[in-house]
Amino acid sequence: MRKGKHYKGWNEIKTNDSWAIFKIMGEFVNGYEKLSKIGPCVSIFGSARTKPEHDYYQLAEEVASKIVDSGYGVITGGGPGIMEAGNKGAHIAGGTSVGLNIELPFEQHDNPYIDSDKSLDFDYFFVRKVMFVKYSQGFVVMPGGFGTLDELFEAITLIQTHKIDTFPIVLVGTKFWGGLVDWIKNTLLTEGNISPKDIDLIHVVDTADEVVSILNNFYEKSDLSPNF
Repeated sequence: MRKGKHYKGWNEIKTNDSWAIFKIMGEFVNGYEKLSKIGPCVSIFGSARTKPEHDYYQLAEEVASKIVDSGYGVITGGGPGIMEAGNKGAHIAGGTSVGLNIELPFEQHDNPYIDSDKSLDFDYFFVRKVMFVKYSQGFVVMPGGFGTLDELFEAITLIQTHKIDTFPIVLVGTKFWGGLVDWIKNTLLTEGNISPKDIDLIHVVDTADEVVSILNNFYEKSDLSPNF
């Protein structure tokens, strides 16, 4: 009896998955078409729960503004919190402000600082993550939760395994990120699970000027182009 129910359910899932391919393709095509036109941009990640009065929100806004002043646009996840701060800083500074929104049952909603022609909606996290990685010239990672960590470690893994070109990954907030970085060095590295050069993929800073300096120093030696 149990086998029969499982078999029927499995066939239904397989059929639904087959049709989902077309929706996935549509999200990729729409993303590629729109984002291929935006020019060099830097992604800013961080918590959707950070309030406007918080220091990290204000710092993210300043970071975004100075990124725009340096000639880049800004890409965020399009939602509230740090994402809103990133789009707000870019918008006020007169730069490109992109939002890659994801439909979620809580937390996520569009913020008002995204350029009207540069707001994209996704159902699939993995499609959205491809867009971040392909069209970002750098990742600026503000304090956040599991989603922020997910984006961070995927980018590090793709660079480490040479699946994409190297680009700057900047963690903002030594107080917030210090414990994680220490664990990476004292546990992952000590146990031989990563190489010493992998540590060099991550920069940890506290100011907007340091973020911009890292980006500019990197691209004095490298071309600005999609990452794969």
